[in-house]
Amino acid sequence: MPFSVKQNVDHPVSLYAATKKANELMAHAYSHLYNIPTTGLRFFTVYGPWGRPDMAYFLFADAITNDKPIKIFNHGNLKRDFTYIDDIVSGILSVADCPATSENEEINKSVSPSNAPYKVYNIGNNEPVALMDFVDEIEKNIGRKAKLEMMDMQPGDVLATWADVDDMIKKFDYKTGSSLRGGISKFITWYKEYNQSKCSL
Repeated sequence: MPFSVKQNVDHPVSLYAATKKANELMAHAYSHLYNIPTTGLRFFTVYGPWGRPDMAYFLFADAITNDKPIKIFNHGNLKRDFTYIDDIVSGILSVADCPATSENEEINKSVSPSNAPYKVYNIGNNEPVALMDFVDEIEKNIGRKAKLEMMDMQPGDVLATWADVDDMIKKFDYKTGSSLRGGISKFITWYKEYNQSKCSL
């Protein structure tokens, strides 16, 4: 670690990871066959307002708010490169203004030789955070302790994620400006307002 786009990812350990790899392969084939510029973005544990309600941070907030237990896998011994949504959007906008070319830059040479207009970048916070620290921030902002249901490791899961964003920094001057404390605070503020607006309908 950290995970780099230069590393081989031909042996995924979950169907989720396999579908992401398959998507990148199909995009490369289209780029090669039809000269269509394609850029793949690997997001690392996105969180924030208007996120998917089936994501862990959303489930945690729901459960803690409603005094229900939350499932903590591998007994909390996990780390994730939690990335606030604003930093994800910033990265997308940077890349969108610069379509991939067929120059076969070093980033692609290290993966496999290709003359297709195709690129892959990580977008993450470049800093793994312990899962229990993440839960702790949610507890602080909700003002209530979580009921923890400690679970074994899930099949296909990984102990830690960490995005190597050097390519984004070099090419786009990419910066991750959101701290975990600030990001969770913004999410919980939105979460409370969102739930109040639903109740008033």
